[in-house]
Amino acid sequence: MAVSGPSLCAMQVLIIGGTGLISAGIITHLLARKAQVTMYNRGQGERGAPPQVERITGDRNQVDAFIATFKDRRFDVVIDMICFTPAHAEATLTAFSGRCEQLIFCSTVCTYGVKVPPQVLVDERFVQEPISQYGRDKLACEVLMRRAHASGRIATTIIRPSHTYGEGSPLIDQLEFDAASWRRMERGDPVVLADDGLGLWQSTHRDDCGKLFAYAALNKRTFGEDYNATRDEILTWRDYYTAVAATLGVTPTILSLPAGRIIRRDPERFGLLNEITRFHGAYSSAKAARDVPEFRCTISLMQGAQRTFADQKQRGAWRGDAADPVYEALVAEAVSLA
Repeated sequence: MAVSGPSLCAMQVLIIGGTGLISAGIITHLLARKAQVTMYNRGQGERGAPPQVERITGDRNQVDAFIATFKDRRFDVVIDMICFTPAHAEATLTAFSGRCEQLIFCSTVCTYGVKVPPQVLVDERFVQEPISQYGRDKLACEVLMRRAHASGRIATTIIRPSHTYGEGSPLIDQLEFDAASWRRMERGDPVVLADDGLGLWQSTHRDDCGKLFAYAALNKRTFGEDYNATRDEILTWRDYYTAVAATLGVTPTILSLPAGRIIRRDPERFGLLNEITRFHGAYSSAKAARDVPEFRCTISLMQGAQRTFADQKQRGAWRGDAADPVYEALVAEAVSLA
């Protein structure tokens, strides 16, 4: 009797995207599983991929061309890392329904909104009431994915990362994506936190987050399910700053301002604080650990920060010493209110 399938043949996985932060972790673990990996993107990302990864160049926003690219291809698993709108989700479902066994959609914890549950940790049962357009669009994509699964059109799995960091991108602070805090700490200057830094936060290294995607692949327990993808460790922002400062060999001087005052100083620059980090960000990934036992986060914030900073400095991407009058004004205001 002839037997075929992923148990005897390498698992075929397509990543739509593939050059982003989490994708790097996913590819690492897929290759460890001996999967054959293909990535589809515009070929413009700064992060490459190992030579054994097949590359297909194209723009997913060109819907007809995107669908046509895959009309004669079949994959065991498709992982969509750059699906941000319902139109993207519809195109992915059209392209791969009947052409793959499982579709894994990268969503976000931003779909939950900002209410704090009685038990503090947000799990997958929590009501989804996003406050950002990004979160609303991702939730709309989730609805389409769940509907496709329920109708038998395609098996879908939804994964919601929170703050994921690592080599290839800056490490955020509470105020902004391209953090000013770390370079200031390194040279002994004070840094600013919002609301005394008492908000809760989780950070997950890209390689740990990537495990969930890679080991959810063809794991039938994950079909039709949704998962948070976060490290268990939860810190206050003050503890987060202190831990990161230790990787730089310094003890930080931390000042505080109300979040509203910081945002009013420059609403565009401090949009991260306004929409996300002024609120608690604490999530439970117990469901993911139950269904995907390989998903265990082993990289601490200090270890991950060291790796991230070393990578930034090696690439010449470490934030420099340019004058920053907006941040200096925040420091002066915090000192005046102390």
